[in-house]
Amino acid sequence: MIFLIYMGMLKYTGFAGAGESVTDLFDQIPAGVKSILGIGELDVTTIAGYYAVFYLYFMLLAGAHAIMLGAIIISKEERDKTGDFLFSRPVSRSRIITSKLIAALLNIIVFNLTTLFASLVFINIYHKGPAITDIIIQLMVSLFILQLIFMVVGTGIASVTKNIKRATSISAGILLTTFLISAAIDLYDKIAFLKFITPFQYFPAGETITTGGYSPSYLIISFLLIITFVIITYRFTEKRDIYI
Repeated sequence: MIFLIYMGMLKYTGFAGAGESVTDLFDQIPAGVKSILGIGELDVTTIAGYYAVFYLYFMLLAGAHAIMLGAIIISKEERDKTGDFLFSRPVSRSRIITSKLIAALLNIIVFNLTTLFASLVFINIYHKGPAITDIIIQLMVSLFILQLIFMVVGTGIASVTKNIKRATSISAGILLTTFLISAAIDLYDKIAFLKFITPFQYFPAGETITTGGYSPSYLIISFLLIITFVIITYRFTEKRDIYI
């Protein structure tokens, strides 16, 4: 993430220096292509607009990391053949699950904070205009909610399925499907009603920057999804047979 942000800010210096020529170039790009690239109506010659476009790739990487982490951390005993060691200890399954969830949570917090601090550092170095610290923090909060959703989706899938390969495959499929649905929504306004099924549409960077806040309805949906999949994780993992 540090390297990605560094390279992105290097490119920004080129965009900002080109001025109107870059704006004219992007105006010629079809609206559909701009939507897929996350550009939309954003002005990529400004630091806020450029970072919002770049943020799309943060979401994809963070979502992939979170959902695969969630799937693997629950079912890794079957992969590593350590189930007989872990689950024969005098510790309840619920305590084991809680420890795994805390470990996964710490992982995504580190991922998120690394992205935040790298963004602040490199934007400070390559951007000499007004600070956008508030915008970056808001976007990182959105990213963290997205990470939480995908993490617990991964743990929920792993708790229901009996095979780690199947759990990771399904998790990867869900991530890709929700991302493609999000891209389709950006292309076709008529299917905007599908926004609620893809976390990539809950807190779009453009709206977050424009409104300076988050949609209450999507905050509620996010909270309900997290709670639901945490319950699924506990209920099914406590009852499942661990194959060793």
